[in-house]
Amino acid sequence: MFRLHFLPPFLLAIIVAALNRQLASKPPSFLHDALVTKDPVQNVLEHQTVDAHQDITCQYQPTGPIETTMCDYESLEKVNGDLASTLDDLVKTPFFKYFRVQLYRDCPFWQENGQCANRGCGVTSVDESEIPEKWRAAALSKVELSFRIALIPSQKHDLPGCYYRDSDFCFFDDFTEGEYIDLTANPEQFTGYSGGSAWRVWSTIYEENCFGISELSLLKSPSPAEVSLPDTMTAAFDNAPDSGPQCLEKRVYYKIISGMHASISTHICYDNLNQSTGVWGPDLDCFINRIAMHPERLQYIYFNTVLLLRAVSRLGPYLTAYDYCTGDHSEDEASRQMVQNVVDIASSVGKFDESVLFRGENANVLKEEFKTHFRNVTRIMDCVDCHKCRLWGKVQTTGIAAALKVLFELDDKTLSPTSNPNLLQRTEVVALMNTLHRFSESLRAVDHFRKMWSERVRNSQATEWPEENVESTPSNSTDGSSTALGGRLSFLSKYWDICQAQTSMCLSLCLGLLKSISDTFSSLFTLSGKDAPPREDF
Repeated sequence: MFRLHFLPPFLLAIIVAALNRQLASKPPSFLHDALVTKDPVQNVLEHQTVDAHQDITCQYQPTGPIETTMCDYESLEKVNGDLASTLDDLVKTPFFKYFRVQLYRDCPFWQENGQCANRGCGVTSVDESEIPEKWRAAALSKVELSFRIALIPSQKHDLPGCYYRDSDFCFFDDFTEGEYIDLTANPEQFTGYSGGSAWRVWSTIYEENCFGISELSLLKSPSPAEVSLPDTMTAAFDNAPDSGPQCLEKRVYYKIISGMHASISTHICYDNLNQSTGVWGPDLDCFINRIAMHPERLQYIYFNTVLLLRAVSRLGPYLTAYDYCTGDHSEDEASRQMVQNVVDIASSVGKFDESVLFRGENANVLKEEFKTHFRNVTRIMDCVDCHKCRLWGKVQTTGIAAALKVLFELDDKTLSPTSNPNLLQRTEVVALMNTLHRFSESLRAVDHFRKMWSERVRNSQATEWPEENVESTPSNSTDGSSTALGGRLSFLSKYWDICQAQTSMCLSLCLGLLKSISDTFSSLFTLSGKDAPPREDF
């Protein structure tokens, strides 16, 4: 137990009073501000999630708008339970659980010194005999041949082992490269991958947010690419630090990258290994440190979910007519019905107006830079030492890239399943649905962390703090003073125990404590007003 006997009794009383005020304070919802700087942990974890039984739909004047979208947090929370449960089943079907990927390509940007030695970094591949015949190497070689014949030479750009087309936001592995991975047998979770290598990957990804000369021209020129936002979205930009319409694409790009990072961090915290006990489970302190202390990161998870849902909504007719042939007709029809259910949900809440981006005289140049940056992000995945992390990084960057292509490259006529049945590769369809599942799962995990936080707060409040009554203690009584002092010390001692056991909560309370003590001291030196002249109304 720590010792505070050296503090004067009056100071102990001030500290205890300040603690009581801090414990009783309730911060506003994190949804009310674009950037929360006051009590961020409580703002995130004390938000009350909307359930499916509440009557809320996307509105033009939402109660909790998701910036740069036309949907609100409540609408997404309302449907996420059904969305997550449907995707849970969908990603376990044969079509959506097998993902073909090359995990052993060298990093194209720097020389890596080694690979992750942790057991959790490993990935188990699937023998090709377990894969439906039409997906095997021999069949894919025929697909690649017809694909190359159909392409205009200038539309396809080859690199060693991979390629991209002009409309793509990512690099694809060659049809002859890679192997099939069962995503359900290699779940995204804590692997122990960290340190300088992981830091280098993420720092490089964020450096791709720089738009260089074009960014400078977009920011400083009077109006090079004027964007007229619809009334439903204008208010969302008014309070942004760089609220100029020219900066919209830059902000969207950053939200996509940061939201993906936040979602991955949420999965790691939710399926975390307690290295002391060897037990897997949610780690609330991990979530607090990585996400809850930075509420804007959680907002970007919501944003990316809406972005993906909008892409699925636009792809609705194409996805429902897609050939999910695995050799099992009943399985294929079940998959198609689940896809239809996801499309129905996406149509109701995927409210993102992609038409306001990439407009004006510099639109094409800006879009090409946007695509180049995101393609580089997909190639950076080859620099991740942890193979399981590399796998899920490739899945999610490919899924987001597919969504971006649907939103910003393809018109409604192109999306027709009859006129363009081979619009998307199977890899893109599988990645898109699995990525949407990852973000939906992140929101469900956040709800679980909120329940864990609520339980932690209840346990803390259940602690029996010793009652003290300073006024009833005679000022000339030594025993009374000792009792009051002992009560205060006991109060602070128990508070110290909570701090030792719950570091994140302690940090938040201590910051509030310092402010409360400062306010208390300030009030001691505030004039009472008795020496002021009479008021005019008397």
